[in-house]
Amino acid sequence: MSAGQAQMLLFDVPGPRARARHRVYTVVTLLVLVALLGYVGYVLNGSTMRPFNPEGEWTAQKWTPLFTAASWQHYIIPGLINTLMAAGQAAVAAVVFGMLFGVGRMSDHKWISWPCAVVVEFFRGIPLLMLIFFTVAFPLVLAQLAEAVPALAAIGLADVDITVDTLTAVVVGLTLYNGSVLAEVFRAGIQAVPKGQSEAAYSLGMGKTQVMTLILLPQAVASMMPAIVAQLVVLLKDTALGYIVAYPELLRNFRFISTEHNNIIPAAIVCAAIYIAINMALSRFAIWLERRNARRGKASATVVGAPGMDPASVGALGAAGEPGAAPAATAAPAGTTPEPTLRGEPDDGPGEPGDGAEGPDEPGTGPADRG
Repeated sequence: MSAGQAQMLLFDVPGPRARARHRVYTVVTLLVLVALLGYVGYVLNGSTMRPFNPEGEWTAQKWTPLFTAASWQHYIIPGLINTLMAAGQAAVAAVVFGMLFGVGRMSDHKWISWPCAVVVEFFRGIPLLMLIFFTVAFPLVLAQLAEAVPALAAIGLADVDITVDTLTAVVVGLTLYNGSVLAEVFRAGIQAVPKGQSEAAYSLGMGKTQVMTLILLPQAVASMMPAIVAQLVVLLKDTALGYIVAYPELLRNFRFISTEHNNIIPAAIVCAAIYIAINMALSRFAIWLERRNARRGKASATVVGAPGMDPASVGALGAAGEPGAAPAATAAPAGTTPEPTLRGEPDDGPGEPGDGAEGPDEPGTGPADRG
């Protein structure tokens, strides 16, 4: 079915009168949107006659503090750096955690697969906020256990001095939760690779570790790249939960600005715009990386015809194959039989049976009979 036929099935081509109506509908819709925006601006102007927003969140004096050098120097830029620092460390650790536990969960050894499954399911079921909080409280819990259990106090556990700073608590919490989610993403990507890939690798003499690291994991990462990037975007946004341990990330610093200048809505809008810009940049980078890997992964094998196969058929296969297929083989002159190309086998010498050597002409096959 052509594109024109599909368009006729899905949507009739409008005539002159229908196009005129569509233009009228467009103009009316734009006027309604402009009227709604004007009404919202009128309501949020801050006058005492408009009780919807008596504080005047949309007035100029509420937005000006967000664009001063002092706000960016003392609040916005430090908060952005802290957010990116926590997100970068947690992203690397979560990818490594997810790859190790995702592969470990697929192990043939039960003593490896079962503990990996327990760890992944346990940390997937705990809210991230609790993971961050319990990471900070871990030294206190350890000291209480040492006091309650005499055996732990006997080995000197009560004398161990452990401190967990806020950055470590945020990174550990993000790593455990998002790494557990990524473990399932990697496992799903590995299972989605066709079985023939691993079977072909085993037939070449590769071990399971080589098959996993050289064949399955690269294809799984390439196929699951959108899901991996989506989870990393979630990880970046979840750094805002560091407020539970007073980590000075971006959202917390914007709360300081809104508290100082009483401009909650403008501060929230600017903060959301920064988060959106960072996440869009991360998504665009993932799209570029995926396209780059697709270009580098194009096939470059040469199409070789089987014995007795018409070279024109080989050319058709090369032209209709996957992207990056080799060009079609050159066709032999008309009236001649193409010789098969044998790869990887040395010449056995003339006259050996089955090696393609020419024997005496049989009746009806001589040069005079070929015409």
